[in-house]
Amino acid sequence: MKFYEKLAAAWENTNSLVCVGLDPDLKKLPECLKNEKYPIFKFNQALIDATKDHACCYKPQAAYYAGQGADDELFMTMEYLKEVCPDTPVILDAKRADIGNTTMMYALEAFDRYKADAVTVNPYMGMDALKPFLDYEDKGVVVLCRTSNKGAKEIQEMRLADGRELYKYVASLIAGPWNYNKNTMLVAGATFPEELGEIRQIVGDTPLLVPGIGAQGGDLEGVLKNGLTANKTGLVINSSRGLIYASSGTDFAEKAQEEALKLKNAINAFR
Repeated sequence: MKFYEKLAAAWENTNSLVCVGLDPDLKKLPECLKNEKYPIFKFNQALIDATKDHACCYKPQAAYYAGQGADDELFMTMEYLKEVCPDTPVILDAKRADIGNTTMMYALEAFDRYKADAVTVNPYMGMDALKPFLDYEDKGVVVLCRTSNKGAKEIQEMRLADGRELYKYVASLIAGPWNYNKNTMLVAGATFPEELGEIRQIVGDTPLLVPGIGAQGGDLEGVLKNGLTANKTGLVINSSRGLIYASSGTDFAEKAQEEALKLKNAINAFR
């Protein structure tokens, strides 16, 4: 099954646009897990079990694993996701891109080693840095476009000679010539809902990954008003810290489940 098909099926089967971001910080894990041999995996495992009925996607952030010497626990998490919710797409959030041979290795890492359904990539080295990812016909390639961080405007709002902002030009590439395998997706942050709407006009029904809801203070109503497609899908709305750290006690998984359902219901109220 190709990535678009898997994502569309997940939207329908879960009746949800919620993506659960698995960004585990050892310093923030509940005390009840800190003596576990694999505390990050145990944390993720409980979160996955609790939220799988309400999530259309999962998004492990690679830096939280590599930076804490937990690559093995990322691998275990990816394996567990395939075991318990094989129909739910998994986006490896790694923001990769490099020169030819190096980027080929990054593509192998995401799609062959970790078996991700999609990976996030950075467009600013151009097509040749992304082509090894894009050539995987059945995998998704999630390209940074208009990100949710405050400093994004320093580069993404730069004006081209024709007057367009740079992020709009990037959007036209992602949904245009770079989408030759119909497997691209864009990152468009919830902190800029009007600009997200302008991106939607440029890219048509190309799916958008939307960070910034929850801890970053994104505008959920604005995102839905501006970003939904005609069939009331087209969005993968990510929440990480707002879900996974809903409690620091033994009830952390139950509280994450409550927050995932709350976000799902809030989204569906606008659909």
